[in-house]
Amino acid sequence: MKFSENWLRSWVNPDISSEALSEQLSMAGLEVDGLEPVAADFHTVVVGKVVECGPHPDADKLQVTKVDVGENELLDIVCGAPNCRKDLMVVVAKVGAVLPGDFKIKKAKLRGHPSHGMLCSFKELGLIDDHDGIIELPSDAPIGKDYREYLGLDDLSIDIDLTPNRGDCLSIRGIAREVGVLNNIDVSEPTVDAVEATLEDAKAIHLDAPVGCPRYLGRVVKNVDVKQQTPLWMSEKLRRSGIRSIDPVVDITNYVLLELGHPMHAFDLDRVQGDVHVRYANKGETLTLLDEQEVKLDGDVLVIADDKQALAMAGVYGGLGSGVTRESKDIFLESAFFAPDAILGKARRFGLHTDASHRYERGVDPELQRQAMERATQLLIEICGGEAGPIVEAKSDEHLPKPAEVTLRAARLASVLGIDIEAARVTEILERLGFDVKVETGEWLVKVPTYRFDIAIEEDLIEEVARVFGYNNIQAAAPAAQLRMRAQQESLISTHRLVDAMIERGYQEAITYSFVDPKHQAALFDESASLTLPHPISVDMSSMRLSLWPGLLNALAHNQKRQQSVLAFVETGLRFIPDEVAENGVMQQPMFAGVRSGKAYGEHWSAEDRGVDFYDVKGDVEALLKKSGVNDVRFVASEHSALHPGQSAAIYRGERCIGYIGALHPRFEKTFGLNQRAFVFELQIDAINQRSIPSAQPVSRFPSIRRDLAIVLDERIAAGEVLTTLKNIGVNQLIDLNLFDVYQGDNLPEGKRSLALSVTLQDNEKTLEEVEINGIMEKLVSTLQSEFDATLRD
Repeated sequence: MKFSENWLRSWVNPDISSEALSEQLSMAGLEVDGLEPVAADFHTVVVGKVVECGPHPDADKLQVTKVDVGENELLDIVCGAPNCRKDLMVVVAKVGAVLPGDFKIKKAKLRGHPSHGMLCSFKELGLIDDHDGIIELPSDAPIGKDYREYLGLDDLSIDIDLTPNRGDCLSIRGIAREVGVLNNIDVSEPTVDAVEATLEDAKAIHLDAPVGCPRYLGRVVKNVDVKQQTPLWMSEKLRRSGIRSIDPVVDITNYVLLELGHPMHAFDLDRVQGDVHVRYANKGETLTLLDEQEVKLDGDVLVIADDKQALAMAGVYGGLGSGVTRESKDIFLESAFFAPDAILGKARRFGLHTDASHRYERGVDPELQRQAMERATQLLIEICGGEAGPIVEAKSDEHLPKPAEVTLRAARLASVLGIDIEAARVTEILERLGFDVKVETGEWLVKVPTYRFDIAIEEDLIEEVARVFGYNNIQAAAPAAQLRMRAQQESLISTHRLVDAMIERGYQEAITYSFVDPKHQAALFDESASLTLPHPISVDMSSMRLSLWPGLLNALAHNQKRQQSVLAFVETGLRFIPDEVAENGVMQQPMFAGVRSGKAYGEHWSAEDRGVDFYDVKGDVEALLKKSGVNDVRFVASEHSALHPGQSAAIYRGERCIGYIGALHPRFEKTFGLNQRAFVFELQIDAINQRSIPSAQPVSRFPSIRRDLAIVLDERIAAGEVLTTLKNIGVNQLIDLNLFDVYQGDNLPEGKRSLALSVTLQDNEKTLEEVEINGIMEKLVSTLQSEFDATLRD
């Protein structure tokens, strides 16, 4: 928001300097980006009147003039501007004047005729870059008056960078209101009187999209002279606010925009056919904008239309076909409230950014439309003449924003700010901000005005009190906190410790995206549904991952292509599984995954040169589980859509499947661009980060006894399953069970193999006798026979 300091001070004029005003606004949250003079340095430039004007005898494009500058003699000045004429009020740089760029005016002769000064254009005074000739001043301009003083050019342009929530300050009115509150002084607003309708002409208005536009006002103004000149005071205020003067109608709507903060638009009445409709665009509907760009509108774009076609993109840009031109005589003024959600993003979609869209996206006061209409009508008739019809309003009360009501508690205010502010001071601040305040014991019941649509919760009111009271008035205090021992669950293992355990075994921690290529994911998990992002970064990052494997395999391929021979990555992160029962329809599950490929070890004379295999990765997982104190895990041969059917296993803790391990199926190596075999594993973190706390046990004073068992059983039965079964039969004296030999070959039937087990027995209370030992061994043998159809080997 850019504006003239003098314009602001005409509304509210605190007794502080420009720099202090700038600092005050910044400290109140309205950050001032810059203070710039509204005009370059120049002097000895005055108001003059062309008394005589005639052609130069020796030059076709020059004119010889005599100019009255309020001195005893008229000045002879040669001028080449096409708009120079008799009785014109002009800006004269007298001899001795210095213009921007250190351009000095001296006595001169142009084609033999003396010239004692120069008639100036805006460009020559450094006011605007382009010009159509010399400056034309009003007929009542005082002759001989210093031009800087006459136009008030000793002024500053203030540029404020507003946060999106402060759309109420995108106007002189809003900023003046803030300055008045900060300095505890009143604001003098210009009087806006209702313009009496002298015509009966009106346009019927239909709100076909009341959610997007719950209020729309229209007014017919006829017999307008668009060829009139915009008053210098208005064009100067616009210029100092960074807006170029175009024609009086456009300038008036821009002026109201800056003054009150309400965007307006004017249509050529003769080009509006029938009634006015506020609706959403039809599918495939096109509109040629004022900048002659033709756009194809989407069905969610709000438009202003007549009975036949769209006239403008609501709240964003007017249409060329209905725009006001210098030939227009009758116009239709629009003043509307558009819901921010209906306008948000629409301008950016078509590569546009307008002052109107900037304000509507942030929110406009839903009660300001009639005042803006009256102000624009008042200025239009004053400058361009004409007659006004009645204001026609269409409104949907149920869709208009309702003023918020928020309670501010004194205790909460003191807790957040860290200081106690007098209740009377808080009340004064809230009331000067325009809030309707009802004071009760220990709290304020606040009704928020319609222009403060950013106030919704108690913390918003606390912020208002703090910034008006002054952040610099709140003393800094070191935070005080009591040191307390945090509860530490000893059985819980941190994720960092799990990662460190794998790093110790040569892995490197990786971090990959949660978004993956849907084709890769569908290949690995062919029967699993996944979540698709509505607005992905790219097509190959459009699905939320069902596993950490896709990201790790892509990282593996990336490094393989760079000649890395030993690769091992580990990652922790969430996977996202669609689940109707879960919150928001997705279950987010923390996972621990890894991948290995290439050589098992780096090149060394003492180690064999071989590739990684299934048992290397299985050993890594077992070491991880042992490091974390998880001992009740078993590996069960199983199939997985992503893994080689002969080299994959499900990992169980008790009866719960907590993950998978295995070799990546060969058919996926080309999918991911791998040139070597890859082995992967993945575990649910919540299943491995809880361990059994070790407890001290007395060391038995009695001797241990070892007995060996050699059994014959089906070769398809896993040794681990046998060991687990024996450990769980409830023999307290069994302190160790170990598989020390596996035999398959001669002297054994086909499809059978021999397992040799060492059984260590010990009692804490006594020395085991032979009878007890034999009873235990018989129990073990009978269990093996009943569970696995095993027999003792001869």
